[in-house]
This record gives sequence, C-alpha cells and structure tokens, in this order.
Amino acid sequence: MKDSSSLPDSPWERGFDISYKLAHERLVKINDIKDQCRKSGAKYLEPNKIVINYLNQPYHITLPEIDILLEGSDAKVPLRDKILILHYFTEAKGTPATGKLIAYKQLPGGISYFPAFFKRAINPFVNHFGQNPEILIKVAAKLGGRESDYGDVSVTINAFDYVPITLVLWRGDEELAPNGNILFDASISDYLTTEDVTVLTETLIWKLVKDIPST
Repeated sequence: MKDSSSLPDSPWERGFDISYKLAHERLVKINDIKDQCRKSGAKYLEPNKIVINYLNQPYHITLPEIDILLEGSDAKVPLRDKILILHYFTEAKGTPATGKLIAYKQLPGGISYFPAFFKRAINPFVNHFGQNPEILIKVAAKLGGRESDYGDVSVTINAFDYVPITLVLWRGDEELAPNGNILFDASISDYLTTEDVTVLTETLIWKLVKDIPST
C-alpha cells in the first residue's frame, strides 16, 4: 500500500530538508529544555536526551547534535516523522485539553485547506474503514487508541501526549454510503500548525490502513 498523497503545492512537502533545518534551529534556540518538556509531555533524561511519545512509540531526541531515534530500533526515522516530532516539541504551549472537539474547518485557515485535508485524510479513512468499522477499533488499539462515543464507531488516539485525534465513522446502508469525520481537541493549535495537523493526520490514517489484517 503506497502513501503517495502529498500535494505538489505544499511548502511543507516540497521542502522536507528545509523544514527539518528550521525545526532544528528552533530547538537549538530553546533556553529551557526542561520547561519545554513539561509543556509537551516529553521526558527529559539528563544530560542530553529527550523522550517523546509519537503514535504510541517512544522516540529519543539527542542533544546537542539533535538526532531522532526510535527506542529499541535501528531503523531510520523518516524525515517527515522527524519534522512532526520537532514541530510538536518546539511549538507546544502546555495548554490543557479543553474536552471540546472541533472539526478541521474550525482550525486557523482550515476552510481553505479542507479540500486537501479531505483528499489526504478523510477520504482514505472512510474508503478503508467505512465498510467494516469494527476493524478500526482493532487496529487503533495498536496505537493506544480507545473507543469513543461518536457516530456508529469512533476511536481516540493520542498522536502525541497532548494531541488526541478522534476518528468517527457512520455505517452506510442501501441508500447512503459510509461517512466519516476526524475531530481534534480545541487546544490543538497550541501544539501544531494547521498544515502540521494535515500531515500528522494523513500519517496516522495510512499507518492504520497498513495495519488492516490481510484477508
């Protein structure tokens, strides 16, 4: 299954190397790493390591050279994931969860970006899980997902410690096709930009899709 849905007009996607370099520079400029760990939910292991949870796995950020490694693995961390991890860590404001869920269109600039978000996240989500929503519960559990009380089937997954994402499905019938939506805590813009939310959600959906059991 190939994840090749990046958009040609996205600076985030076009300039992975530049995005990573800028995120690297933002981290270097943080004076109080311990306080930033508090704001992001990361763990500070003195003297030169941060541990941050991303999609239910611990990643180590080493300082001062700044490299990102998946705990217990020799596999190379994709640059996209490195950028998301650094963006989350450097931008985190420590805002408590509000408990209020909002749709993508309610994010800053979300109305303009929504067609891209629908194509990259909602559409593949519904296409792969709409006919068999119960599979969503099983594969989401691998990422620490928990069932929620929305739609016919829904799960909430903490993509990062303070970034819960709720995936909602409605079953179709003879007249209506399956439908779905993706919701966020209202505090999410204090942790990620709207474009980061798009990339993160797309990454999450394709990770779930790849975990669907083969028949």
